[in-house]
Amino acid sequence: MTVTPQTNCTLEQLADALRPLDDFVICGHVSPDGDCLGSQLGLAAALRQLGKRVTCVLVKDEPIEENLLQLLPGAADMVPACEYDGPVGAFVGVDVPTRERIGQAACGILDRAQASFTIDHHAVDERMCKMAYVDPDAASTTLLIWELSGMLSVSRSGDLVTCCYTGLVTDTGRFQYQNTDARCMRLASQMVEEGADPASISRAVFQNRTLASMQLEAQAVSRAEFHEREGFAISYLTLQDFARFGAVKSDAEPVINALRSIAGVNVACMLRQHEDCIRGSLRAKDDTDVSAIARSFGGGGHVAAAGFTMHGSMQEAVDQVRAALQEAVCAR
Repeated sequence: MTVTPQTNCTLEQLADALRPLDDFVICGHVSPDGDCLGSQLGLAAALRQLGKRVTCVLVKDEPIEENLLQLLPGAADMVPACEYDGPVGAFVGVDVPTRERIGQAACGILDRAQASFTIDHHAVDERMCKMAYVDPDAASTTLLIWELSGMLSVSRSGDLVTCCYTGLVTDTGRFQYQNTDARCMRLASQMVEEGADPASISRAVFQNRTLASMQLEAQAVSRAEFHEREGFAISYLTLQDFARFGAVKSDAEPVINALRSIAGVNVACMLRQHEDCIRGSLRAKDDTDVSAIARSFGGGGHVAAAGFTMHGSMQEAVDQVRAALQEAVCAR
């Protein structure tokens, strides 16, 4: 694995540190995706096999995407961090590198913890917890949970394998993204051998879109800016678009993949208007480091997939992102 500034232990050492503890609180990042939720719930399934008491918390009191809620065992039992006032023998942050990404309520839980751990694949320069294992070469955080659960000597079938495979298939985009490598394919094969059902998981995640989601996609593609010479595309969705189609936030999640899949588009950006901000998502299918672009707006992520938050009007956001993408292309 690549050594990162946060990492101060091996995965084996982290497993040894978890064994004697109890009353675990497992937290992910704001707006959790399949990898985040799969990592939380997969680790919870492993720890419960060891007789541990475990609570998985959500950073915000927001609904989980319906397809993931129905697919992932234990998702319906997750508790908003603002409502949790139980014991915190150990706090585990998964798929999240910094305190800013876990919110104020979850930071309060972390601060009460007797022990704290990070398991992640996002490389940043700071350490959130006392013990941290961060492997940016891992295609998903659930790969690390899968490896950790083997070290804990628990059964990896049933709920655990469903959660881990879901995180892997979502973070690799059905094994289409640049992070798909021999390691992830090898471990995916192990997961299938342990009972993961690729067809049913893919149907639940990728073939279960609402009509509103498809309508948002059509709207975004129709108004997209295509910069053929530089090889990037930008589009956006407004609050009025969501109201028009009766859409919810999760309906917009797959839209950026439509832009990314267009011939000649190497980098795609989708901007989504919220009540108090504009959220941006970046995806690359060449070697453009979109995490660097996201960091210029106070965000972050991976080389090929990143996000950020902006304030101001949508036109201002489009103009700033366009300029940043043009600069990034020219610098290559």
